[in-house]
Amino acid sequence: MVTLFIHRVSLKPWGHIQILPMISLILWMLSRSASGAQGATDFNPMLKIGVVQQFGKDPEDTLVLKAKLGDHLTLRFPTPEGEQVLQTQSVILKLGMQPLASPLVDEHIVLSVHRSYENAEQVAEQWRAQGIDIELAQPDLWQVWAKRSTYNTPLLRRWLVQSIQAQGNKAAHLETRIANQKLTPYWVLGGYRYNRQELNITANQKVIQVSKGPKDKQPMTYGGSLRLQPDSYNTYTLVNTIPLETYLRGVVPHEMGAWPPDASIESQAILSRTYALRNLRRFEADGYQLCANTDCQVYKGLTEVYPSTDRAVEVTRGSVLTHENELVDAVYFSMSGGVTANFEDIWDGLERPYLKSVLDAPQKIWDLSQNSLADETNFRKFMTLKKGFTEEGWIDFRWKESASLPALTQHLRYYLQRTKRAQGNFKTIKTIKSIKVMERSPSGRVLSVQIQTDQGTLEVHKDEIQSALLPPISTLFYIDPIYDKKKVLKGYTFVGGGFGHGVGLSQTGSYQLSEMGWSRDKILNFYFPNTQLRHISEPIRFWKYPDEQVD
Repeated sequence: MVTLFIHRVSLKPWGHIQILPMISLILWMLSRSASGAQGATDFNPMLKIGVVQQFGKDPEDTLVLKAKLGDHLTLRFPTPEGEQVLQTQSVILKLGMQPLASPLVDEHIVLSVHRSYENAEQVAEQWRAQGIDIELAQPDLWQVWAKRSTYNTPLLRRWLVQSIQAQGNKAAHLETRIANQKLTPYWVLGGYRYNRQELNITANQKVIQVSKGPKDKQPMTYGGSLRLQPDSYNTYTLVNTIPLETYLRGVVPHEMGAWPPDASIESQAILSRTYALRNLRRFEADGYQLCANTDCQVYKGLTEVYPSTDRAVEVTRGSVLTHENELVDAVYFSMSGGVTANFEDIWDGLERPYLKSVLDAPQKIWDLSQNSLADETNFRKFMTLKKGFTEEGWIDFRWKESASLPALTQHLRYYLQRTKRAQGNFKTIKTIKSIKVMERSPSGRVLSVQIQTDQGTLEVHKDEIQSALLPPISTLFYIDPIYDKKKVLKGYTFVGGGFGHGVGLSQTGSYQLSEMGWSRDKILNFYFPNTQLRHISEPIRFWKYPDEQVD
C-alpha cells in the first residue's frame, strides 16, 4: 500500500491528458502494477483520516487507546538517539505545558473566512491567480491563509498584508500568537512520563479502540494504524491510516444507514469512494487528507459495520463516478425539498455540468423550464405541493420555523464574529430591522438576502445564508414577517423544504427510488446527468486545478 498526497505538476503521459495532478499518475501506475492474477481490482490505496481533530483545544482533553483482548499496542516515537518502541495493552494520552527556552512567535495571514471548503477553494484560486501562494486551513470555519512556508518572515508577512489592504481588502489580517510554553501530549508507562509531539500506534490485529476520556460511553474502534501529530493550530490530530475500501466500511452506514434497499446503499458507496479520492487535498496544511465529520464524510471506523453496507462496498469495489474522464464532485445531502440545486446556486466557482437542478420526482409534476422557481409567485406555489415527490411524507420535506428579532440578531452577531465580518459599525449591532430575499435561482434557492440593522445594511450570499440566519436548514425557503397587534415587526417565519445544501444526490430520494426498483446506475444518472461509472484502475483525472488546461 502507498499513502497518497497531492502535488501540482505538469505531465504528458498519455497524449490526450496533457496536465495532471501527481495523484492521478500515482494511482494509475499503482493500479497497473498490482500484484497477482487479480491485478487492478486489488487497488486499495491507504488514506490518512483525521479522526480526532484539534486535540488540546481544551487543555483537559484526554484520549484512551486500547488494543483488543489478547493483543497489545506498539508505541513508536522519535528520540534524540533514534526511534523508541514501547508495548502496552492500553495508554492514556493527556496534555501538559512545557516551558520554552525563548518565546515562540506563531503568525499567519488570514485572507478570508468561509462556511464551506468549496468557496474557500475558489477564493484561493483567485489569490493564486494574483501570484500569492496560499493554503487552506480549518481552525473553526474554513480559512484561506497566505502560505506560511512562503511568507516565512515578519517583514514579508507585514508587507503582504499592507499591500493587500492598500488595494481595498480590509478583511485580510495578520494573526499573531506569542507563547512562552508549548502544549505537549504525554503519557505515563512504567512510572516514567513521556512528553512527545509525535506518536505512532499500531496493534498486531490492526484494531484499536479510542475513547475521549475514561468516562466516554461511545468509544470508537479503528482499523489500520493511528498517529498523533501536530496540526496548524497549536493543537494535535489523531490520524487513522486505513485502506480506502476499509475506510468506506466506516462511512457508508453512517451516511446512508444500513437499512435502505441495496441500490441506494450501493449508490452511496460509489459516491463516497469518488468523494474521498477527489478530496484528498483538503487537509494538506495539517499533514493528512480527510476529516471524519460532516466537513468531509462521517467516518466511524469499525465501530458499527453491517453486512448490508459491507456488501455494498464490496460489490461496487473500485467503482467511481466520472464526467469527461474526471472524478465528479460527488456531493450529496439529506433531502432536496422536491428540487435539487445547481452547483452555482450554493457555491462559487466553475460550473459543474453534471450538478444541475433536477425535479426530485419520478414523474414530471412541475415544469422547471416553463415555471422557473426564481419567480417568487412560482416558488410559493411550488412549496404548497406535497405529493408525487421522492421525499413525500418525510419530516423535513416541508418545514416551518419562526424566530424573534432578538434571537435572529444574536445569531447574526455570532456569525459576523466567526467570519471576521464584525468590523466597523457591525461590531455594535443591537437589532435587525428587516430581512429581505433579494434573489433566487431557477431551482428556488435563495442566492442573496439583505439584512438591515441599526448599524447599516449587509448582504449575505448562497450557502453563507444558512450560517447567518438562525432557522433555515436549507436555502430553499421564503420568509414572512411576524407583527404584533400594533403592527410592530417582532420576527420572521421561515417556510422551506429539504435539509442540506441540495446539490447532487438526495439520500432520502435515492432510498425511495430504490424502493421503486431503480438500479444504482439509474439513480446516479438521475442525480448526476451525463456521468459515467468507471473503475479506478483506468487512467482517470482525480482532480485538477481550475487554471490547468486539458486537451
